[in-house]
Amino acid sequence: MSALRYWIWLTTRHDLGPAGVLGVLEHFITPERAYYADPEEYDFLPLPAAAKRSLLDKGTDRAEEILADCERLGVRIMTLQDADYPGRLRQIADPPVILYIRGRSFHFDEEAAIGVVGAREATAYGTLYAERFGMELAAGGALVVSGIAEGIDCHAVKGALKGGGPVVSVLAGGVDVPFPREHRYLYEDVAAAGALISEHPPGTPHKGSHFSQRNRIISGLSLGVLAVECRKKSGTMLTMNHAMEQDRDIFAVPGPLDAPLSEGTNYLIQQGAKLVTCGGDILSEYWARFPRRLAASAPLTPEAAQARLDSLAQDREEKRRTDPALEEVPSREFIPRSGQRERFTDDELSLLNALEDRTLSPDQLVELTQIPAKRVLSALTMLQIQGALEERPGRRYISLMRLEE
Repeated sequence: MSALRYWIWLTTRHDLGPAGVLGVLEHFITPERAYYADPEEYDFLPLPAAAKRSLLDKGTDRAEEILADCERLGVRIMTLQDADYPGRLRQIADPPVILYIRGRSFHFDEEAAIGVVGAREATAYGTLYAERFGMELAAGGALVVSGIAEGIDCHAVKGALKGGGPVVSVLAGGVDVPFPREHRYLYEDVAAAGALISEHPPGTPHKGSHFSQRNRIISGLSLGVLAVECRKKSGTMLTMNHAMEQDRDIFAVPGPLDAPLSEGTNYLIQQGAKLVTCGGDILSEYWARFPRRLAASAPLTPEAAQARLDSLAQDREEKRRTDPALEEVPSREFIPRSGQRERFTDDELSLLNALEDRTLSPDQLVELTQIPAKRVLSALTMLQIQGALEERPGRRYISLMRLEE
């Protein structure tokens, strides 16, 4: 059995989690030693009983499937003990033990990597400056690191692509699972120009709990992190907290004092984040450190930036018109966290979360949510009555709601 199989076996144990995997490695040093250890040795691990029991399962069928998927998809696997594992990421408190990478290889420790993050329900102001900062950073030689979901992340990625530079998107699911589904073209663009990275194997759906774990990787790979637009209590602020704990540079775009989605960035500036108005404000912090990689150039004029963004929009529209396989995705109603439990039951929320980025059949929903079939069918009926989802041909359902995480 190759060494990678042991790494995949260890990281796919149920009830173990990232912290548990690191605990196992601290004790056994390598996954192979953990695999062949006597069951009594697991008693010495500071883990819950369920996590210890998961180590008794020596089946490797799932590891074999993941290796085959990676070979088919052209996905590279990097482990914590590989020589080219990013040193910046290894130094954080809880580094991912394994990374699945689709696209180009980067020597992150030699890159002026800047994380760009922000709200999903972004305003026009936020999306404009996310694209502009992404474009100016990439054009100036920085490696833009972000997510790829709707809102600030995807606009920062689009801007970086238009700026002609590389870009890395860190995902909360498999590198082969577009989220949301309508971003499938953007996934391909990022894989071609940069890289898609995840600590989850191919085929893994994007789950709410994965996003908070994903955020530490965005900041961990970066020298500094830029918050474009966010609320004071949000996933973006959690990312900025990770960045501060990891001793990264903190940047923020100021916003109107009465704008809810500028509360977070304005607060960061109050707390000492550098106020920035263009990509050059960030790049200037690293020119001396990366003189050959970064261009000390003036930021794009508003006219030039808008011309590039308009061109990007035209390219996307052309792709949409020429690809008959692109399925029409309905507009979705945004449901804030505070109003979700007032409107939906626990079963209904579980189904909506599972359906957030794809269409699924009732059987697939039963398998994903582990909710009994009778309750799944009942919840589907109630969600249809409420206008929260839509049935497609083949008894597949698509959500018409977008739930705040």
